[in-house]
Amino acid sequence: MSMSTTHSTSPCDDISEFLDMLKKMRVLDDKIAHSLNTSIPTESFASKVDATATCKDLFTQLVGNHTRRDTILQSCINSTISNVQKFREERDVNRNDIQILKRLRKEQSKLRELQTEVNVEEVIRGRTLKLYHERCRGFYKPPQA
Repeated sequence: MSMSTTHSTSPCDDISEFLDMLKKMRVLDDKIAHSLNTSIPTESFASKVDATATCKDLFTQLVGNHTRRDTILQSCINSTISNVQKFREERDVNRNDIQILKRLRKEQSKLRELQTEVNVEEVIRGRTLKLYHERCRGFYKPPQA
């Protein structure tokens, strides 16, 4: 069966839905400053909050979120690369089939968007970890990866 006639329900199929899903998965990163400001005490309130446990828990959540996003993003990239290759092969056999060419271009466009999201993830992760380390470095030092 050709790729052009198969139907799948992968989260990667609709790039708009996939990007919306990534956006929802980035909520903790987007609100990192607020999370740190409300959970890490100032000097005067240091005795009322266990900042070490709070920082450790926040770090665990951040790493888990980053790992989940990396995994799903890489899975979609791999799936899309595979689709591009299949459509190229179909195009080579059916050079006059405009539908195959349209699907190939759509997959190539999706691949470019996914690769852009890899760069976005790097920027978000860098910003998040910088803020985290600025506020938590005195309370919790995460293990080196």
